Amino acid sequence: MKPMFSPAEIRKDFPIFSKVMRGDNRLVYLDSGATSQKPFQVLDAERKFYETSNAAVHRGAHLLAEEASIAYEGARQVLAYFLNAELDEVIFTKSATESINALAYSFGNSDANSRFSLKPGDRIVVSELEHHANLIPWQQLAKRTGAELAWFSIGSDGRLDQSEIDSLINEKTKIVAITHQSNVLGTIVPLEKIVKHAHSVGAVVVLDACQSAPHFAIDVKTLGVDFLAFSGHKALGPTGIGILWGRSEYLNQMEPFLTGGSMIETATMTEAKWAQSPKRFEAGVPNMAQAIGFAAAINYLNNLGMENVAKHEKDLTAYALDKFKDLDKVKLIGPKDNVDRGSVISFTIEGIHPHDVGQVLDQYGVAVRTGHHCAWPLMRKLGLGGTTRASFYVYNDEADVDVLIHSILKAQKYFKV
Repeated sequence: MKPMFSPAEIRKDFPIFSKVMRGDNRLVYLDSGATSQKPFQVLDAERKFYETSNAAVHRGAHLLAEEASIAYEGARQVLAYFLNAELDEVIFTKSATESINALAYSFGNSDANSRFSLKPGDRIVVSELEHHANLIPWQQLAKRTGAELAWFSIGSDGRLDQSEIDSLINEKTKIVAITHQSNVLGTIVPLEKIVKHAHSVGAVVVLDACQSAPHFAIDVKTLGVDFLAFSGHKALGPTGIGILWGRSEYLNQMEPFLTGGSMIETATMTEAKWAQSPKRFEAGVPNMAQAIGFAAAINYLNNLGMENVAKHEKDLTAYALDKFKDLDKVKLIGPKDNVDRGSVISFTIEGIHPHDVGQVLDQYGVAVRTGHHCAWPLMRKLGLGGTTRASFYVYNDEADVDVLIHSILKAQKYFKV
């Protein structure tokens, strides 16, 4: 294991932490679950590409095109290594949302004889924990194809009811699409039984890793899933870039979701033959600089050590959970312990609307997320209109938690609750 890092030292790599907030307060950024901040290393990597190697990748025989292509494919290598994946299994998209929609579109466009085609009576399984990005595409695919949408329920502790595995994932199930970690509750979903049972009935497993891949080590071979998506912007990287990982034998059987330049092997005026993955799914000039910035972010995390990232966040979450126990009229939503949960804490304050909580916290430099967190069905299941959410990352420390707790007390005093 690499030596443990110092969040105070890490913050020096992030220019935004020099910003002075309202009331002359320092920035306490607790909204990394929505998007992370970006270090100089990522900003510099993008700038360097534009300044020294900017050209359309995989097009042209000149030096800049060659350098751009080498840098772009180098970024793919970094992501493949990060996931313990094969190089041809990593596809760059604009976001995890696009990655998941790409799968849903491809499956819905499949030939009737394809293993990915859906018909009335087939089943797609999700869960009540899902972010809209891993719910709505499958919901709409079910409507288009006549397939049935079924879902895992959650208990009062915010954890998946695994007793439903046998009944939900049956011989009619074609797709199981599930989050690895809830963006609202921090719940980490145990995957082993779900993946094993899904494969036993011939279903494919799609994993939303947006809230897991940036925070702890991911090994697609060990997980055993068939497809995975996550975004660069939640992992210290740029916006406008994400990845879709899939087993190569599946990717090369699938229909592309975009067509155009660079994704064909041959074409006539009336026919086209698709290239192999990953080119098959990367039509058009890609987000080159963003891919290179994404790789720089992953290298930054690798240098910290993902085992250190995970331990730091677990320790910080334990500290925060302990501090929350001392607060009166503040209710934690989701797992109350630190077992199988990530560094996300959602809470409500009796007598104060979450939006008002967020506005008061902002007066003390504390940036949190408020609302339904793009998870309306989960909010309805919990009987809530919204929560306040604090999410931690590598640049946060116990002092940040202390400011959060102090600001919550200030909010209660302001609203006299």
